[in-house]
Amino acid sequence: MTTLPSSNPAPPRLDARLQAAADFVRPGSTAADIGCDHGKLSAWLAGSGRCPLVFACDLREGPLAKARATCAPWGDKVIFRLGSGLSVLAPGEAQDIIIAGMGAETILDILDAAPWVRAPGYNLVFVPATKHSLLRLGLWRRGFALQAETLCRAAGRWYTVVNARYKGEAAAPDAWACLTGLTAGQPGFAGYLAQQTPKVEKYRRGLPPGPEAEAVDALLQKLKEGGF
Repeated sequence: MTTLPSSNPAPPRLDARLQAAADFVRPGSTAADIGCDHGKLSAWLAGSGRCPLVFACDLREGPLAKARATCAPWGDKVIFRLGSGLSVLAPGEAQDIIIAGMGAETILDILDAAPWVRAPGYNLVFVPATKHSLLRLGLWRRGFALQAETLCRAAGRWYTVVNARYKGEAAAPDAWACLTGLTAGQPGFAGYLAQQTPKVEKYRRGLPPGPEAEAVDALLQKLKEGGF
């Protein structure tokens, strides 16, 4: 019996960071890809069947045009929105929200501008480009809880992909928790710590003598001991 080729193309291959983000998206949910850029994640979520509907959103028309081209084979499952952050969505339009490729400050600003996202039904996925510790701290202070993290290596550097949900209880984690989150014990954890150490050392050099400097010294010692 001859098998006819499928008329549907395979979804695009994702790099390690985007694949980790996709894995945190709940099957069957409507997803919003904020800062969709080239649209590969949106295309994968739609083309793989993981999501029945995806909002591909970007601040600039150029990347959104690329996303339209990437997602063309699954155009009936992708809605494109031009605008800033979560302002392109009405509350409840998407249940799973991915914000990738932005710095921690930008991600936190996007969340602050959309208070409706502080509800337990939303599944949030972040791929911070910089300042992972600041993102964790900012989430905890705003009442979000980390559900899981995945360490990924890309372009010679270690990144984390963060899954979080709103719990309504603010937390005040210590410096070690901010630095490592839920990454301890994962493949690559030692390399991730080694990558963080120069950043902490640089921060320490700018501190005057006092309690904060002593706390950073203790953190650096823990880093040198590999977290033990």
